[in-house]
Amino acid sequence: MENCLFCRIIEGELPCEKVIETSHYMAFKDIHPKAPVHVLIVPKRHVERPEELRPEEIGDMLVGSEEIAQILGVKDTGYRLLFNIGKHAGQEIDHAHLHLLGGAPAKGMY
Repeated sequence: MENCLFCRIIEGELPCEKVIETSHYMAFKDIHPKAPVHVLIVPKRHVERPEELRPEEIGDMLVGSEEIAQILGVKDTGYRLLFNIGKHAGQEIDHAHLHLLGGAPAKGMY
């Protein structure tokens, strides 16, 4: 989608602090982090909800999260993976994305 913020980042039209990129996703640091480590794992194909992802896309994102956690130094101490789905859950960009949060003890579910 031409006006989608994440699509524009993936296409290189907007800058990001990229962590890793595969054929299925790009992972980059969130510009408004909610934890010391906060990375967005964004599928390259525009879909609005996680259930629209193909099995190979979601699989690559989930398996890749361990490598991302290792790169950022939170694999051993722990990290959270989270999809916000819909406005009431806090989804701000209508492009499915997985949050990887870590670097400090979690403070509840929200």
